Amino acid sequence: MTTLLTIIQDTTKALQDTATAVNPNLSQPAPEIHFIDLLFKGGWVMIPLAFLAVLALVIFFERYLTIKKATKDESNLMVQVRSYIQSGNLEGASAMLRNNNSPLSRMLQKGLKRIGRPIKDIEGAIENVGKLEVSKLEKNISILGIVAGIAPMLGFVGTIVGVITIFHQVSIKGAIEIGTISGGLYTKMITSATGLIIGIIAYVLYHILNIMVEKIILKMETDAIDFIDLLEEPGK
Repeated sequence: MTTLLTIIQDTTKALQDTATAVNPNLSQPAPEIHFIDLLFKGGWVMIPLAFLAVLALVIFFERYLTIKKATKDESNLMVQVRSYIQSGNLEGASAMLRNNNSPLSRMLQKGLKRIGRPIKDIEGAIENVGKLEVSKLEKNISILGIVAGIAPMLGFVGTIVGVITIFHQVSIKGAIEIGTISGGLYTKMITSATGLIIGIIAYVLYHILNIMVEKIILKMETDAIDFIDLLEEPGK
C-alpha cells in the first residue's frame, strides 16, 4: 500500500514538472491589475469622463456648503421680528435681520422696508426677493443634471471606439484571438462602466441639492405668510 502511494505521488510530481516545462507561465502567478492601470486602459474617452467627475464633485461641495450655510437654525427669527414689530421698533427689527444675513432675513427685511404701503405691494416685494434668493441657491445645480446625462453618453462613445479598435486589430492580424481583441474590450467595458457610475453619482447629488433647496423654499414661504399675517393683525 505504501509503495502504491509513493508511485502515485511520484507520477503526480512528474506530470507537474512536465506541464511546467512545456508552459513555464503556469507556475507564475497572474499579474495584478491595479485600479489606476485599469482606468488607463479605457483610452482617451476617460479624459472627458474624468473632467465631468471632477466638475460634478466641485459643484456639489460648493453648493452643499452654500446651501448648508443658508439653512442655519432660524427658528426664533420670526419670533424676534414679531416682538420688534408689536413693540413698534422697526429699526431694531431691520438691524436684527441685517445682522442675520440669510436668504430668509433678506426677504423679511425687504418686506419690513415696505411697511406702510398696501399689503399687495409688500407681498410683491417679498416674493421678488424670495425668487432672487432661490435662484442664487440653485446656481450651477442644473450642471449636475447635465453631467448625469452626458457621462453615460460618453461611455457609449467609448463602447463604439472599443468596437472599432477590435475590428481594426482583427483586420490587421487576420485572426480573432483574445490578445487581438482584449484592448478593444477593455476600452469598451471600462468606459461604459465609468460613464454609468459618474452619471448615477451626479444624478444622486443633483437630487440631494434640490431636496435641500426645496426645504429652504418651504421655510421661506411659511415665514413670508406669517409675516403678512402679522402685518394684517388688528392694530397694525
